[in-house]
Amino acid sequence: MDRIDAHSKNLRELLEKVKYSIDFYQREYKWKTEHVTTLLDDLETKFLSEYDEGHEPQKVQQYPHYFLGPIIISRKNNTNSIVDGQQRLTTLTLLLIYLNNLLKNDPTLRQVDIKGLIFSEKFGKKSFNIDVDERALCMEALFNSMSCSHEGQTESVRNLLGRYDDIVQLFPGTLKNLTLPFFIDWLIESVDLVEIVAYSDDDAYAIFETMNDRGLRLSSAEMLKGYLLANIEDDGQKRLANDLWRKRSFEFLEFADGDEKAAEEFFKAWLRSQYADTIRERTRGAKNEDWEKLGTSYHKWVRDKSQKLKLIKSKDFYDFVTKKFDHYSTAYLRIWKAAIEFTPGLEYIYYNDCNGFTLQDPLILASITSDDDPATVEKKMRLVAGYIDIFIARRVVNFRTLGYSSIVYTMFNLMKEIRHKSISDLAQLLKKKIDTMEESFNGVKSFYMHQQNRRYVHFLLARMTYHISEQCGIHIDFSDFLNYELKHPFQVEHIWADKYDQHKDEFSHASEFEDYRNRFGDLILLPDDFNKSYGKKTYADKLDGYHGQNILAKSFHPNWYKNNPSFLSYRDRSGLPFKPYAIDFKKANIDERQELYRLLCEQIWSTNRFEIA
Repeated sequence: MDRIDAHSKNLRELLEKVKYSIDFYQREYKWKTEHVTTLLDDLETKFLSEYDEGHEPQKVQQYPHYFLGPIIISRKNNTNSIVDGQQRLTTLTLLLIYLNNLLKNDPTLRQVDIKGLIFSEKFGKKSFNIDVDERALCMEALFNSMSCSHEGQTESVRNLLGRYDDIVQLFPGTLKNLTLPFFIDWLIESVDLVEIVAYSDDDAYAIFETMNDRGLRLSSAEMLKGYLLANIEDDGQKRLANDLWRKRSFEFLEFADGDEKAAEEFFKAWLRSQYADTIRERTRGAKNEDWEKLGTSYHKWVRDKSQKLKLIKSKDFYDFVTKKFDHYSTAYLRIWKAAIEFTPGLEYIYYNDCNGFTLQDPLILASITSDDDPATVEKKMRLVAGYIDIFIARRVVNFRTLGYSSIVYTMFNLMKEIRHKSISDLAQLLKKKIDTMEESFNGVKSFYMHQQNRRYVHFLLARMTYHISEQCGIHIDFSDFLNYELKHPFQVEHIWADKYDQHKDEFSHASEFEDYRNRFGDLILLPDDFNKSYGKKTYADKLDGYHGQNILAKSFHPNWYKNNPSFLSYRDRSGLPFKPYAIDFKKANIDERQELYRLLCEQIWSTNRFEIA
């Protein structure tokens, strides 16, 4: 092996005007919402532990550093190929793009020039510092705050778009406004990685294999297992506990396609749900509490809190594994399956996962007791997931953030409240929580689509279309509405074409027209091929095409109100003010449609779901 260099570098040193490539055979970008959530939460916590509103910018250089781990680079012919670390570097680049857009949109803030960490320009040609051809158009669109379609994109590009949306939705409000420039200074100067550089691919991959295959630290799950089994004195019981643990660990790997972090996520969710009583305040100098410790070193927390968990005798440890671990891991796998596969009866879990709600698992597990039978467990899953579903929808239509830092305290306190509740008490509590929410579906009256909430609008329209179809006895696959791998994936369609000239009789300025065009009542979901072929046509020219699409689109056409007894029965039964628009679709009609959507939301996300027979 030739020379190997290793140096600690901050983000500025790593990314400013430095180009990185990613070899085609390992180039997929695979981070998920939970990874972004963890990263943003960690960064916020570390920064706010020192930040004070009275500090001058120069004070930031004295803040503590945050270490993000090693990356491995193969450097040859003056090029840098990322062998390990592209997930973090790519996500950090997405974060920098978002931060740059925030600054750009608010000139009153102190400007921090970070463009050189995102791209560089040579001979008039701009290229991104993480330089992958297939990602260039997507990155360009994100940098310029433009939309980019998922249609026909590779897995990496779809994940890039998804994780950027996550950053937009989850970025902590505590780091915005006047705090933002301070956070950016700290991010680029005090977030460090160790850059390990080899000068051949063979050496780089040898380092990668050594770091991952030899002397690998035991995971927290393995250390917890060791602690629990070591305290079981009877050899027969120890074997049974070990066999159960191994069986369940294998099931986690199967569900997660070999991702060994799956077990870690379960233990965090389970132990937080049942035992976390404290959470760190988001203030300077605040210390980690139960919630944070169980999210990082839960094996140590269990050992330190053995008295609280009543782990005293050998039988206590045996029962902890064979009863509690078995019971909650079985429930967790049920939740997991319902999150990735639409399951009647547990569909709310699927919906919440589609919205990237990362606190769903501990909330549901918190409602379950170790004595609950399978039927009771399933009912509690539905109740808690149903609450989350309404919580998300009401927040969305009122333009309220679902960022982790903005809701974690609410969800943590709810988690403690619902522990050990019976089904009837749980239903009553959750209904009361919804009834006393500040946000209601009255927010739909002024709801509209903008760049940052497009995916939520897409989801709401999907739920509405699916609901109407099911009520009319027409079964469709809900997941199709959100599947970007279809030949013609669904997109949000504006009823009005983007042509101000067609609406000058109602609007004196183009900006007023554009604002109204983005209102909820002017939107439906249609396959992208329809959008492409009909998008610029007038309403009258689109109308017959709508009649051949999904029910929400069909409901514009007069013919849909003839000889369709299932739909007409649903309309009468629901009392919803569906009506056709035969000739034109004007401003007042958008208002009518907006009210229809509001009433439809009230019915879909009704608290009737908490009524226990």
